[in-house]
Amino acid sequence: MYHKSGLYIIARKISTDTERGNIIAVTGPKYKLSWFCGILLLFLIAGCQPALKKEAKTPEETLRQVRYFYPDFFDDMDIESFEHAVRKNLEYLNRVPENQLFLYGPDEYSRDQVIESQNLLLKILHNSSDPEEINSKIKENFNIYRAAGRVGNRKVLFTGYFEPIYDARLCPDEEYKYPIYRRPEDLMKIDLSAFNSRYKGESITARLEGNTLLPYYSRKEIEDEEALLEKKLEIAWLKNPVDVAFLHIQGSGRLHLGDGSFISVGYDASNGRQYKSIGKYLLEMEHMTKEEMSMQGIRDFLSSHPEMVNEVLNYNPSYIFFRILEDGPVGNLGVPVTPGRTLALDSKLFPKGAICFIECEKPVANNEGEVEKWEKFTRFMINQDTGGAIKGAGRADIFWGAGKYAELAAGHMKQEGSLYVLIKKSK
Repeated sequence: MYHKSGLYIIARKISTDTERGNIIAVTGPKYKLSWFCGILLLFLIAGCQPALKKEAKTPEETLRQVRYFYPDFFDDMDIESFEHAVRKNLEYLNRVPENQLFLYGPDEYSRDQVIESQNLLLKILHNSSDPEEINSKIKENFNIYRAAGRVGNRKVLFTGYFEPIYDARLCPDEEYKYPIYRRPEDLMKIDLSAFNSRYKGESITARLEGNTLLPYYSRKEIEDEEALLEKKLEIAWLKNPVDVAFLHIQGSGRLHLGDGSFISVGYDASNGRQYKSIGKYLLEMEHMTKEEMSMQGIRDFLSSHPEMVNEVLNYNPSYIFFRILEDGPVGNLGVPVTPGRTLALDSKLFPKGAICFIECEKPVANNEGEVEKWEKFTRFMINQDTGGAIKGAGRADIFWGAGKYAELAAGHMKQEGSLYVLIKKSK
């Protein structure tokens, strides 16, 4: 109905060119329109994906299909690492039932469509080194969704995690006396949807005491009150309770046993208690400032205030139980995670095993191993993990691997960016 005024033609012209990042002026006697109207139309187009006014609580609210303003699909890493992540991801997808559907925002896709998407993207990346050709083929063959982000700004807060290495022993002594535990036999995860369909996707973690169902022990009950002392669940002992706490936060790590040998441990279960950030607690209590806040900063503070260690660590009631791994750290899909390629997202909102593309910033280290500056980067990743602190449409966690840079990046990263999810178009 806008064709006679020329608005329809300008809309098509603007939408076509803005896909390439260009804003143009349309002139001519037949379809002349004021500058003001053109700008107004552009804002109307941009407004198709408004910022969240309330928190996204369902998959349908989490992802919105992009129809204009596509990112430039440039990857800052080697294709081999992405291919490795995809191959591991396909191990998960091939275990999924054929009839399982994955929600990408309001749209459903089959397992086979997800598999085809990942093979197609690898083919495109292998067959072309020209960025413009890659971008063109991705836009031609894929539906692209953008994460709704946090309330008010459409941005995603990216943090990082890594695989730490700690000294440990298989038997306790005066120095190594802080245990990590395997999953207790009395820990039960109860699916609430079995009781009422309105609780679909909800569960609780509990234990039985006599005939009474109770929440599982908190961190304070386990560490300070020794609730698990007689259950013989210890895997190994570390020499610092802060090391144990950070191993819980990272979810996996390597333990050096003192004789040159290592064991890898990874997440097996949690006590079901809500995760609470000790960093946030230190900020609220004004023990640290935002500028001082990092994993390394928290370590330094607790090292210089040993009398506060229990108070600070017990603020987080969540507790993690581990298992010994044969093949390095494993994400929530049951396959090994890939440094720089694995992304952890809220498993209740984002499709598992999905191709992701991120725009963010990463730290650049100086010769002293400190953050010298931050630089922008863009990268393909795979949604292969989750975490207790990774909740909502505006949170994402990057797995950086092991080593000094991985620890630096994971400890300091709190950067805003954009998150996209890709899926092959249906025929």
